[in-house]
Amino acid sequence: MFLENTVNHKEQFGWIEVICGSMFSGKTEELIRRLKRAQFAKQRVEIFKPAIDVRYDDEMVVSHDSNEIRSTPVPAASNIPLLADGCDVVGIDEAQFFDDEIVRVCNDLANKGIRVIVAGLDMDFKGNPFGPMPFLMATAEYVTKVHAVCTRTGNLAQYSYRKARSNDLVLLGEVEEYEPLSRAAYYKAMMRDKVRNIKVNDAEDVSPKQKESNA
Repeated sequence: MFLENTVNHKEQFGWIEVICGSMFSGKTEELIRRLKRAQFAKQRVEIFKPAIDVRYDDEMVVSHDSNEIRSTPVPAASNIPLLADGCDVVGIDEAQFFDDEIVRVCNDLANKGIRVIVAGLDMDFKGNPFGPMPFLMATAEYVTKVHAVCTRTGNLAQYSYRKARSNDLVLLGEVEEYEPLSRAAYYKAMMRDKVRNIKVNDAEDVSPKQKESNA
């Protein structure tokens, strides 16, 4: 659960908030909500996203509900500290696409008194921890896990099932390429994919040389 920081206000350290979950769970929506609150409070806010994320806009961070906030695309995490100089709050979207340097960058910013809000996928399409996200979650003061609704069962969804036939770890996409699934639905879908990919050699397909070697 996310709590507002209410401890010793004389402390000159910031903190890290991580918003994680599957595709279509509202991660970016929650990130934008927190950042706009900070802007309304006249705090100095800078938002960053990986330069490879151009699904909706080259510069804007845009949620699936078309809510948006202006950001600065950066090719690597190492670009962020200089651009974030003098900020009160730093927002980072799609953190899973950054290199591992993002963990040190976020902690350095927090140690300088900056509130750092990070959003990203906690698992890839194979159900494995995604990039630097586990390390960010481990070092953050606050972690919020949001959920989508499973398109097949109606239960809470925490997995991003890839419908597109690609094994690339990074594949930008939307509803055509991904759907959020619950644990049960994801397990069944992955089992069906494994069965579909099993190659069965029919006796008629075996060459004469293979028949001789098997004899």
